[in-house]
Amino acid sequence: MEWIYLVVAGMFETGWAVGMKYSEGMTRFYPTVFMVMCLVISMLLLERSLRVLPIGTGYAVWTGIGIIGTTILGIYLFNESADVLRILCIVMIAAGIIGLKILSVN
Repeated sequence: MEWIYLVVAGMFETGWAVGMKYSEGMTRFYPTVFMVMCLVISMLLLERSLRVLPIGTGYAVWTGIGIIGTTILGIYLFNESADVLRILCIVMIAAGIIGLKILSVN
């Protein structure tokens, strides 16, 4: 169950990062509310998962999911670069997350 909490926490991390972009420096009300809600949910679920998972593994996976999610949404929503080297780096992050899950004793 802790891995499910962690994956969902990572998705909400992506939500607050994208919400931060839409909030335009927290000057737009609804995007700011969305960002704060995602941030709170992400932190609560991360904390819940870290009750069982090692902190290093949990934090690395959480940030990795956030990196992958925000990069994909940045390309899709904000026309950010999708060059080959950038995508290769994201694939390496994903491989690291998978490796941490495989090697985790929990």
